[in-house]
Amino acid sequence: MDFRHTTRRAVLAGGVALAASTVARPLHAQSPQVLTRPIPSTGEQIPAMGLGTWITFNVGNDPVLRDECAAVMAAFFEHGGRMIDSSPMYGSSQPVIGHGLQKLGAPPVFSAEKVWTSSGEDGPEQMEQSRRYWGVPRFDLMQVHNLLAWQDHLKTLRAMKEAGQVRYVGITTSEGRRHDLFEEIMRSETLDFVQLTYNIVDREVEQRLLPLARDRGMAVIVNRPFQQGYLTRQLEGEKLPDWAGEIGANTWAQFILKFILSHPAVTVAIPATTRVDHVRENVAAAIGPLPDEAMRQRMAAYVEEL
Repeated sequence: MDFRHTTRRAVLAGGVALAASTVARPLHAQSPQVLTRPIPSTGEQIPAMGLGTWITFNVGNDPVLRDECAAVMAAFFEHGGRMIDSSPMYGSSQPVIGHGLQKLGAPPVFSAEKVWTSSGEDGPEQMEQSRRYWGVPRFDLMQVHNLLAWQDHLKTLRAMKEAGQVRYVGITTSEGRRHDLFEEIMRSETLDFVQLTYNIVDREVEQRLLPLARDRGMAVIVNRPFQQGYLTRQLEGEKLPDWAGEIGANTWAQFILKFILSHPAVTVAIPATTRVDHVRENVAAAIGPLPDEAMRQRMAAYVEEL
């Protein structure tokens, strides 16, 4: 599930204990049960459940909350996750990720970052600072955040990819903004990844952007799967349908995530959380059956009626 600000410290003791225990032993390799999807431009397989850091990892220098974030990362890796996504826009999230990676002994991570500055000239310096925060030799994916100065940054990113300084290049948007321009860029530029908002109630991208991503061979990262927690909070008092068990969904969070992952164009979803139990719950949504098209329509109709 998404974060719950009021429960951050309530779960700290268990979270820090998990982080400590994970540091004391090697992190497990990715579970073969976790759904993986190929990155179309290379065929590289990546676990379909990632980890977002917007708001949840913006905890400043508080050592207690930093260790809580490390505990979330530990559970994420231990249960088969690999992609962590962040941005310079996300406050202290980048150094907090770096703290977690160092604490956990530099586990294998698919590092997804963003460049977010209106000046194309400032892009390289910002990206280098982000890399230092993370403590990684290079980023796996660098994305132009919300299309800010996208022409200049894509030119830089193409050169970086050619030089081996970044593996994949992409663009992002969120909350349904600027879809016309997003589509135009997808049609005109060669991109490895696109990141956008999609969930069981925000379905506009099903019309053009998701089919276009499949046609153009672009991996899709889904942000805001729970509408920053609003959607799960709205549903938590409602009854999960009995037939949710047919797809292995035991909670509303898993119900929503399985709907997202069942779209054939989706590569990775990146829910954000501050809680170890929620990250386990999220990754578990990428295990077991996914709905077919008939079930997807049934799921969407059920939520719409609520």
